[in-house]
Amino acid sequence: MTHVYDPTTAISDPNGISWGMHPIAWRNDDIPEVGEWNTIDVMFDDLAEAGFAGTEVAGWYPSKEETKEKADAAGLKIVAQWFSSFIVRDGVDAVIPDFRATCEYLQFLGATRVVVSEQTGSVQGVRDICIFDNKPVLKEEEWPVLAQGLNKLGEIAHEYGLDLVYHHHLGTVIQTRDETLRLLELTDSDKVSLLFDTGHAFVGDGDVMGLLHGAIDRIKHVHFKDVRPAKMEESRAAKRSFLDSFLAGMFTVPGDGTIDFTEPYAFLVEHGYRGWILVEAEQDPTIAPRSSTRASRATTSRQPCWVSEPRRAIPRIPARNRKGAEATFSVR
Repeated sequence: MTHVYDPTTAISDPNGISWGMHPIAWRNDDIPEVGEWNTIDVMFDDLAEAGFAGTEVAGWYPSKEETKEKADAAGLKIVAQWFSSFIVRDGVDAVIPDFRATCEYLQFLGATRVVVSEQTGSVQGVRDICIFDNKPVLKEEEWPVLAQGLNKLGEIAHEYGLDLVYHHHLGTVIQTRDETLRLLELTDSDKVSLLFDTGHAFVGDGDVMGLLHGAIDRIKHVHFKDVRPAKMEESRAAKRSFLDSFLAGMFTVPGDGTIDFTEPYAFLVEHGYRGWILVEAEQDPTIAPRSSTRASRATTSRQPCWVSEPRRAIPRIPARNRKGAEATFSVR
């Protein structure tokens, strides 16, 4: 690594938001060959150069000791990690041992969040099932099972200094606004919070603000990703899976799609949100836009455009699209 996070030149936010970027822009856990040439050194170097303060854990990271050493050397925070729960299928007692191990791992890294998604019946990783019309649905008697199980996991998370943030996600039992709000109603607000994801909200409901309005008091983590409507409709017509839809370009970084991020950002700030926002986009880095020069990146603003000036230039996020080459994801 050649770059270290420098707060004096990093992305600044006058409203106290901490900005990071998710590792899925570099590599994909569900399709290991996507971005497989990218290493943690490449990713951390890119993050520090672009001015992001932190990231989450990916499945391809090295040992916790090496990960912490490299994050500390780059001046970066490890914020959270995904955990797949199977509470409805297996019962919460069967889930707890792996959940504790994840919490111990995150505690060692200094994280503050554990991201949970119920994967009973999930089709998000199945390549031959259309993501747009084949989502699983909870039976009436399964709702309290999931809610009580999440409450238990939330209690355990607190033992490790973590907040459990639930991730509403395409292809799972908690995808839509109504499903997400019902889950929040059934769970204890002191034990279960929400990860709000703009991309999943838009594709799941055709709207971002509906879920944000309904869940604002429970949100403790945020992912900002954009959607390309033409690619979404193309994927819907082709009956693509979740994985094949993102490979086709359905998701992208903020500013490259249809979502106006000034609205959710302003709403979050107005309601006191001061946590992390991670830029995220499931993409294939081999087809990301090519960079022009490092000089062009060095002269861009270090403040997200939706903070105050919607047309203002903002950081370009570097990521290697092949060995020895660079691409940039533009967040504008």
